[in-house]
Amino acid sequence: MNISLMATDAEREACAQIMALSDPWVTLGYTHGELRERFDAPGVEVYVLTEDERVAAFAVVSMRGILSGYLQSIAVAEAYRGRGLGTALLRFVEERVFREKPNVFLFVSSFNHGARRLYESLGYEMIGTVKDFLVKGCDEQLMRKTIGPLRGWPMADG
Repeated sequence: MNISLMATDAEREACAQIMALSDPWVTLGYTHGELRERFDAPGVEVYVLTEDERVAAFAVVSMRGILSGYLQSIAVAEAYRGRGLGTALLRFVEERVFREKPNVFLFVSSFNHGARRLYESLGYEMIGTVKDFLVKGCDEQLMRKTIGPLRGWPMADG
């Protein structure tokens, strides 16, 4: 298992394909093209977890804005699920964020009960619900894992 910043167009395509075949993106009706654009957005860091030189999982993180430390997306390819790779990647993201910020934020779709259980088991707390955020009839739940308040955090005030 190797985790690194995304470097190649082939890795971006592999990540978009993982999303296009997975929930919550299938249920939310996202197209492959919409998903592919996420990996080229300014200001995001994309981490890929590879096994046997294949993309097994990825995470997209934003370190900008009021929700700095925001995990925009995380997914594991179906063939690699159930082996702890998602948890390992999430812990990697937490370590990266906590070097600069005291909070990791994420949204989880209200119908994605398995993901919510995983996040809760790893110490994330639900902050609130945003109704009809991405599509009508599907709510998003904002979750946070924290190691302290933002105010006074050494890297956060500068």
